[in-house]
Amino acid sequence: MLSRIAESMFWIGRYVERAEDTAQLLDVQSQLLLEDATLDENATCRDLLNIMGAELGEHEGPLGLGAALHMLCYDSGNPSSIAASLEAARESARRARETLSVAMWEAINTTYRAIPSGHFGRMRAPGVFSWVRDRVSLVNGIADGTMTRDESWQFMVLGRSVERADMTSRLVASASLASGSETPWTTTLRASGSYDAFLRTYRGVETERAAAEFLLLDRLFPRSVVYSLQRAEQCLQNLESADPRAGFQNEAQRLLGRMRAELEYRSPTELMTDLPTEMERLQRTCAAATEAVTRRYFAGAEATSWTGVSV
Repeated sequence: MLSRIAESMFWIGRYVERAEDTAQLLDVQSQLLLEDATLDENATCRDLLNIMGAELGEHEGPLGLGAALHMLCYDSGNPSSIAASLEAARESARRARETLSVAMWEAINTTYRAIPSGHFGRMRAPGVFSWVRDRVSLVNGIADGTMTRDESWQFMVLGRSVERADMTSRLVASASLASGSETPWTTTLRASGSYDAFLRTYRGVETERAAAEFLLLDRLFPRSVVYSLQRAEQCLQNLESADPRAGFQNEAQRLLGRMRAELEYRSPTELMTDLPTEMERLQRTCAAATEAVTRRYFAGAEATSWTGVSV
């Protein structure tokens, strides 16, 4: 298929997933600040911006929740924001218009129209986070129900899976920075839509380690890091004409597979020792895999990456 279409589908998957997961992350942090009066609002907001790779620029002095939400939710000039992700998803959809179903194009375009119309800017937390999640669920549901499972679908799911692994790692990193009680992990599980599945899996036993293991290592939950990496690997395998007899010629598949194997086969105790560092390493792997996908499939294109994450 045309590299232009492949690239657009890949980034539709990534940007739509990024908007939803950013809304989840902001929901987690805003709830924590409201529920726990002992938290340092300035430090928490700066940690949040650092996790998201957002630049503070010339901002000096204490940083409040309102300023952080503006930067990561409403500011279209910040590439890490929800508004920028929705705008970028719409632009990618416009370039791949002939590949999308009418229903999917309308869902993406209608979601985007809330930004220039001012409707998005008038919504406030937590309602704006629920709106984003509902719109993303609509887009993904229409895609699941109307798209042929061809190469376009594989590229979109590949982008979604890589982004989901990256963003789940950011959720885990944000919770680990606020660790010391069960509240950050419980809130994180609820915001990511995984709380009920977690309780069924661990029979109601809530611990910091169990929550982190579930979000990172569970092979059956679709938002876990391992599940997302497995799904991305499968998409890459489906895109190749034949399986190699030895090793992997696809650099992205090699990077993601090695990262998944390291997560699965390392001791959970060792993994939990320094979660923020481990999650940063995972984010770098996702960035490197994105560049490898770009070199292999998107002729003449340059990989779009998270700000603040170098490879």
